[in-house]
Amino acid sequence: MNRQWLLARRPQGMVSADDFHLVEQPIPELSDGQVLVRNLYLSCDPAQRGWIGHDTYLPAVKLGDVMRSIAAGEVVESRHRRFESGQVVQGILGWQDFAVVNPDSSMLTPVLPGVPIDASLSVLGLNGLTAYFGLLEIGRPQPGETVAVSAAAGATGSAAGQIALIKGCRVVGIAGGSDKCRYVSELGFHAVIDYKAEDVSERLRETCPNGIDIYFDNVGGDMLNAALARLAMRGRVVLCGAIARYNDTAPSPGPSNYLSLAVQRGRMEGFIVLDYYDRASEAIPVLYGWMNEGKLKYRTDVVHGLENAPAALARLFNGENQGKQLVKIADPSGP
Repeated sequence: MNRQWLLARRPQGMVSADDFHLVEQPIPELSDGQVLVRNLYLSCDPAQRGWIGHDTYLPAVKLGDVMRSIAAGEVVESRHRRFESGQVVQGILGWQDFAVVNPDSSMLTPVLPGVPIDASLSVLGLNGLTAYFGLLEIGRPQPGETVAVSAAAGATGSAAGQIALIKGCRVVGIAGGSDKCRYVSELGFHAVIDYKAEDVSERLRETCPNGIDIYFDNVGGDMLNAALARLAMRGRVVLCGAIARYNDTAPSPGPSNYLSLAVQRGRMEGFIVLDYYDRASEAIPVLYGWMNEGKLKYRTDVVHGLENAPAALARLFNGENQGKQLVKIADPSGP
């Protein structure tokens, strides 16, 4: 039998366990071209809140369907020429013990041999790719520039900040709470702002005296507004996410400081990492090299048990998670 979390209703405000329904169903038989995967780890990402609320860059998860999620697991059986039994893979596999998928529609890819699964789902997965392409393609950092990053202790923000350091930039991180700020400092950021204990606008003036050349935004809301007020001439704002607004029940107004873009001849551009997914083979070896050199660090926060998946997702929005949020649901079968 296969345990599955199905979407029971559209969330109203903060996501909760009541928005899902846990069921057990038989594992369907494979058809030609399909692969059966036993999930080991589920990835929790802020984008999932959008996927269950409404149509975004992907159609909304339908009521009664398995909750959409990136996951990693082992191939149990394959009727697809590119995959074989025992292989470790990752893709859009959903909140369930077993997934029967078409590799193309599920973005199924092998995990690199020797790479820990938690790394493949974070710094070498969509979080690392998001940071890599968002910063380098949209932000286009130059040595000596000042880069500010919100949610700097998170999986994507911490990677973006470290890549900016690698590129010779001065990096300021914004995070919430002493533990997260301490972690950001340990990563080598030049300055850290604790938005829970400090005035972000005032601290941005202190830590970015010449303005912000690149603002990598994971949060939106008041933090984006504060960063716009400190934008340097020809500054760039990389719109990666807006976690501060994902649980709002009504559309929020745009930033009041948007005219800074005109005054400073700035640019604000959003992106979706799926636009760059066909270039993953270009980025992953670079990220892997930086990781092995100790220049790109990561940390994971693991919740155990498929039954705890909804609670793990909620941790992203109340600030409980420390780094990449994962749910471990099984151990590998190999030695």
